[in-house]
Amino acid sequence: MEEEEAAASKPALPDAFLDFLKENGLDPSIYYESQSTPRYIRLKPGFEDRIEEIEAEIKCKLEEVEWLPGFYALPPDVQIANSNAYREGKIYGIDAASGAAVTALSISAGDHVLDLCAAPGAKLCMISDLLGDSGSVTGVDVSSHRLAACRTMLQKYALGNLCRLFVADGTTFSLVPTRVLSDPKSCESILEENVTFKEWTSRRPWKERKEAARVRKNGAVRSGNQLPELIYYGYHSGVVGLTRSELYQTFRDSEYLSRGYDKVLVDAECTHDGSIKHVQKFEQWGWETLQRRVLDAERSDSLTVLQLKLLTNGFRLLKSGGILVYSTCSFTVAQNEEVVKQFLEGDPCAELQAIDAAENWPCKNGRVPNTLRFDAVTSKTSGLFVAKFSKLTI
Repeated sequence: MEEEEAAASKPALPDAFLDFLKENGLDPSIYYESQSTPRYIRLKPGFEDRIEEIEAEIKCKLEEVEWLPGFYALPPDVQIANSNAYREGKIYGIDAASGAAVTALSISAGDHVLDLCAAPGAKLCMISDLLGDSGSVTGVDVSSHRLAACRTMLQKYALGNLCRLFVADGTTFSLVPTRVLSDPKSCESILEENVTFKEWTSRRPWKERKEAARVRKNGAVRSGNQLPELIYYGYHSGVVGLTRSELYQTFRDSEYLSRGYDKVLVDAECTHDGSIKHVQKFEQWGWETLQRRVLDAERSDSLTVLQLKLLTNGFRLLKSGGILVYSTCSFTVAQNEEVVKQFLEGDPCAELQAIDAAENWPCKNGRVPNTLRFDAVTSKTSGLFVAKFSKLTI
């Protein structure tokens, strides 16, 4: 009986998708693991002594993820959204593979970090967690409504103090990290009437609201020529006390070697075929939609072009000696190893590094040395490709 139920839960994958898996050296059984793949949460630092209380509330034992500090596994059917721990920001959902990608950045206190494709925001929250009380994090996404969701998460979990969020094209974003001001109030008195940015408020000026309404009405798409739109900044993100011209000043590419970010995460847009739950949704959406969103060669080609541009621009914004992590939730070689190869061939300052923390991680090696792959069978996580680069001075 149990075998019959398990068989019924397996998606009847179409032949075209099975061919796609074969081309990429993938076992279809990856997509049959949703019933046994746990969901993961991260416990906000400082609440370690509340674990028993959280377990009693959700009526479930939290299983510590030994290879990833701060993470806990839950049965996939356990709901946390209605728990006080979730509503009060003590825990938040993030897949362990995504946590591994952030861990690969080796974030230290005082780092200035760029999350170039920040939505939906779980990695952004983890980055903010790791920074603690120093440094800064800049979140960028081309989608205003998805980035607004990131803003909501940061506020809910009280993690936005060092953060600023820009709606912008990640392939052309060029703003350097704002070195955190030790006393924003003193800067306000010095700059006097020239100060543009005071403490952030959700209440926008009338002109901004009118412009946003016009954009929504016309369905306008953000172009690479538009200035990044600052939709949120924490009090200690370095924005308070600056004029608009100071915030939006531009630099020559060579200046990013000293003025750039210490760490950059490029979790690029992809076909999402590494997400088991995402692929299983096509049973309801129709496999024709899968053909258009995942298997279509033209879409795949456009995505790899975008991914390479995002990786290239993220690396341009990295300071000398800095670290960049590139990741996708796709299993395809074209969106992962091939993008990595093209990037390395085009930038002599880029060096692919081994991820030291991964020594005990349950994952496979990618087809390019020092790259990693997570999947439901090997890792008990969603699928994820991870590559780590350092910026050399030549």
